[in-house]
Amino acid sequence: MTIHQRLMWKQEELALSIDYPGNGVNKNGHIILICHGLIGSRIGVDRLFVKSAAELVKSGYIVYRFDYAGCGESSGEYGSFGLSDLIAQTKTVIDYACRQEETDEIILLGHSLGGAVTLLQANRDDRVSKLIQWAAVGNPYKDLAKIVGADKVSRLTDSETVDFYGYPLSGYFFQSMKEYQPLSECSKFKGDVLLLHGNGDSDIPHDYLKEYKRNYEQRPEGTVEAAIIENGEHTFSSSIHYEELIKKTVHWLNKQMF
Repeated sequence: MTIHQRLMWKQEELALSIDYPGNGVNKNGHIILICHGLIGSRIGVDRLFVKSAAELVKSGYIVYRFDYAGCGESSGEYGSFGLSDLIAQTKTVIDYACRQEETDEIILLGHSLGGAVTLLQANRDDRVSKLIQWAAVGNPYKDLAKIVGADKVSRLTDSETVDFYGYPLSGYFFQSMKEYQPLSECSKFKGDVLLLHGNGDSDIPHDYLKEYKRNYEQRPEGTVEAAIIENGEHTFSSSIHYEELIKKTVHWLNKQMF
């Protein structure tokens, strides 16, 4: 069962889909919130997040999927916001989830840029108990500038924009990324973490998986598990890569909860 909602964040409406188990019961008391990446959506490339939510609810989880402002069906101009705004929008959805459901523990699942946002939000929100990072960005400014075109991005003023698949991304958008280094924030998170990345990823270096894992392992508390999806590309679109991704994710979650 899926319910669709609209949430207000500042002056923007965020499109939200909530996937419930077939019986409508959240048997394990946890909510999974999915955070998409650059110019993504709550649907995901090749329906990545729709398919994933369908599998996660089978284990009794409630899954929240939403579009960041300016993406999918949410209002706004995505490229006019900064990374701090993505963090703030994530908090808005968490706040709503905690008002709606009988839980105060949230699991964040983030892909690509969303993978970095999950950690940044978790370190600012004690309600987040666990993280799942798929193909997570390690250096937001460097990684996104490379994807869009480093030379073009370096010449942008705050108010100027570069077109990226029809999305005007502002200089401010990119400059805001420089304020955050998620790899250096690993030590602050106290919960358990799952890292998955495909070594066929041509967008975000899969070496980040090792860096994240090494940094998480320096913590005095909290576990970390990491695995490479062999030949998996950035969006895990191949059926065999997706099936391995979701199988590892569900196995890890159920092992953590039960």
